[in-house]
Amino acid sequence: MIYLDHAATAPPSRTVLEAQWPYLTQVFANPSSAHGPGRAARAGLDAALAEIAGVLGCRPGEVVLTSGGTEADDLALLGVAAAAPRGRHVVTTAVEHPAVLETARALGAGALGEPFRVDEVGVDRDGVVDLAALAAVLTPATTVCSVMLANNEVGAVQPVREVAALCRAVGVPLHVDAVQAPGQLGVRLDDLGADLLSVSAHKLGGPRGAGALAVRGAVPLAPVIHGGGQQRGRRSGTVDVPAAVGTATALRLAEEGRAAGAPRLAALRDRLVAGVLDAVPGAVLTGPAVDARLADGSPARLPGHASFVFPGLGGEAVLLELEERGVVCSSGSACAADSDDASHVLLAMGLGDDAARTAVRLTLGPTTTPEEVEDVVRVLPEAVAAAGGAALLPA
Repeated sequence: MIYLDHAATAPPSRTVLEAQWPYLTQVFANPSSAHGPGRAARAGLDAALAEIAGVLGCRPGEVVLTSGGTEADDLALLGVAAAAPRGRHVVTTAVEHPAVLETARALGAGALGEPFRVDEVGVDRDGVVDLAALAAVLTPATTVCSVMLANNEVGAVQPVREVAALCRAVGVPLHVDAVQAPGQLGVRLDDLGADLLSVSAHKLGGPRGAGALAVRGAVPLAPVIHGGGQQRGRRSGTVDVPAAVGTATALRLAEEGRAAGAPRLAALRDRLVAGVLDAVPGAVLTGPAVDARLADGSPARLPGHASFVFPGLGGEAVLLELEERGVVCSSGSACAADSDDASHVLLAMGLGDDAARTAVRLTLGPTTTPEEVEDVVRVLPEAVAAAGGAALLPA
């Protein structure tokens, strides 16, 4: 099997599993307990928090452990909105992950009482936010702004530093969904100018159902989960120490491998994109071009991300034919896999409804090999033809 769905979840890392094992077996006590076994668990938890904070560029006390990226995104928006609802106004973009968009829309529908006004700022044809439009809706009364670092469906990297400057100018806290970024882009709060930042372990070979939200100390954050007051009262409940250790280890490994790994992924992605477009001339690359750059000169596309539409075909049909040939990938966000709706990201980028239903996303990771990329390029025309796309192929 050739696995090209790393953006959905990555294969488990043996190193992560080995780091977790002692906390799943011998060091099993509740880290809030005052006895010796509890203190041993607490020591493991504190070490994990310090490791996560080291990668994200914050203090250990500024890390809130969550059940994954979705909860981290929810907590960021709901927590800030409940703690400091000034203006009752949320700003985000039209291409955010559903964890952000649906939470913002819930605030707009009155989830916290009086409805918030929600502005979903548009993007260009590459999926990059319109900075002028964003600046136009931000005001000193805006409660929170949420802009992802990199898009999960088309790989577009957002100009987060410029977004942060706009937010700082009017005193608005900025939340960044960085779930897709570790190991491919830097995720330090100071470097990005973020006030809150979400990550998820399972995109990095870590455990599923584990993630974290980094929160600058000055940012007010009300809890969404109430109870015993764990995690400084920001998320109650017995802390899952093995999940914390797994998250920390996965993040550390991703960051340690980024300098060499990101260029390697970009080279494999470039070969994949060139091969697909050459073998299937009717295919269209979605998101930024592989050589596109942001204003600061940084890459505008995730190194490990290639995404296409195949006009006239159903994306699901291509996926099924690829799987028959041993290639596993997806049509976009795994969170929308059960939906028949067209991709909201592709629609926001200006694609028509029919084209937005034909997406195929090929995402690479540390385990991807050059030979696998060549095999995908070889079998993709067969899959497209079998799915009824003969017109997309060379004459």
